[in-house]
Amino acid sequence: MSKVKVTQIKSAIDRTMRQKRTLEALKLGRIGKYAEFESNPAIEGMITKVSHLIKVERD
Repeated sequence: MSKVKVTQIKSAIDRTMRQKRTLEALKLGRIGKYAEFESNPAIEGMITKVSHLIKVERD
């Protein structure tokens, strides 16, 4: 499995509750915060749903 580094680059203000909860599940919550995960289908699905709010770096 590959590593994925996810960084929040846009605010969650005026976003749907579903998108806010997805950011929380990705351990994000403010601009500039990042988290690293092992790539799996669940993480990839969350990344897709909030791709307009985050930056993704893959190893």
